[in-house]
Amino acid sequence: MPKQKNRTLTKMRRYWSLYLMLVPGILYLIVNNYLPLFGLTIAFKKVNYAVGILNSEWCGLKNFSFLFSTKEAFLMFRNTIGYNLAFIFIGNAFGLLIAITMDTVKNRFFKNVSQIIILFPYLLSIVIVTYIVFSFLSPSSGFMNQTILRFFGMEPVSWYNNPKPWPVILVIVYIWMSFGYTSILYYSTLIGIDKSLYEAAAMDGAGSWQQIKNVTIPCMRKIIIIMFILAIGKICYSDFGLFYQVPMHSGMLQNVTQTIDTYVYTALLEQNNISRSAAAGFLQSMLGFVLVLITNKIVNRFDSESAMF
Repeated sequence: MPKQKNRTLTKMRRYWSLYLMLVPGILYLIVNNYLPLFGLTIAFKKVNYAVGILNSEWCGLKNFSFLFSTKEAFLMFRNTIGYNLAFIFIGNAFGLLIAITMDTVKNRFFKNVSQIIILFPYLLSIVIVTYIVFSFLSPSSGFMNQTILRFFGMEPVSWYNNPKPWPVILVIVYIWMSFGYTSILYYSTLIGIDKSLYEAAAMDGAGSWQQIKNVTIPCMRKIIIIMFILAIGKICYSDFGLFYQVPMHSGMLQNVTQTIDTYVYTALLEQNNISRSAAAGFLQSMLGFVLVLITNKIVNRFDSESAMF
């Protein structure tokens, strides 16, 4: 033990400057990630602003019950999980398709072009989505009513009062918002694949589709699985802007746009109960954590090399 202790002290003296560089990062981690954990107590209290959080009355799990006691409980959980499942499969598939397409086009026609080309889909996807959607769907001046439907001789549609097309609209808008980031992640992995594998496949007579199927997809299996696991961890969350701002918070669309986040926000505005809001966030985090562990365990059982841990 004394020898091991002396070795540790020797290393600390030798690398003291590196340890000193860690201090700001550690302090940032503590202040921004660990101190806020104290706020979790709000989820188990009936907060009284007059006496403060510490002196407020404990109420156990009562704050969690409001998510399940309402008539809209099934609706918001169905929408949250259902949309996220669609986003996971369709969004990742589209991002992977864009990444493969960019790499194929670049290798065939733009071999000397800088890798800055990968920023194009990201920049394209971060355009202000809410205003673009409204410019398309506005009942009076929208592109769909005034141009597309008029061209085919169809009657204008009151999009913000008609819930039927909105599941498709929301999926399309989400893909538009996210495919840039997703495709960049996949593309950064794709360009690291050994090109000799493609050359060997081409020498064996493999075409473009066969190279993608037998070289690209197997080499990207790990990043695809990791992206899937991380997405599962957020399956109980929803993009607030997508489900609240894009549909303009229309009451007629509530059956297809109500999610856990929008419900909690509305309840917070009406009741000003931060305890219930904190309880909802805590529940979402715990469900996400458990789902990540379960999904990773399943992946670890069948393909340990592709699991996160």
